[in-house]
Amino acid sequence: MPVLELPPITRTTLALFAGASGDHNPIHIDIDFARKAGMPDVFAHGMLSMAYLGRALTEWVPQRQLMSFGVRFAAVTHLGDRVRCSGKVVEKTERGGRPCVRVDITAAKSTGEITLAGEALIALS
Repeated sequence: MPVLELPPITRTTLALFAGASGDHNPIHIDIDFARKAGMPDVFAHGMLSMAYLGRALTEWVPQRQLMSFGVRFAAVTHLGDRVRCSGKVVEKTERGGRPCVRVDITAAKSTGEITLAGEALIALS
């Protein structure tokens, strides 16, 4: 799977994602709220990185071939972090009579720290 590298996370990124997703949790957009919660600043929605992974997958294969897609959240993505999405085919299989591949997928910071890890099942036809 081709790597997808995104620009640094900004406050604008977070505000736009909050509007698009309907997730207006103040910990992602209100610095005072984030600090009261013990964070140094706001941070990215976990689902933003999952959306980036979905984008990486559907830039690789047509959406109709994406049979399943799931992740585990592993670390926080902070302002200024650059997200890098990647995947590797780890198994050829069959599901419902269709040939498929299972792909291990990750979103990571430029430091290499993994923020999301999971897998996708891609139909080959």
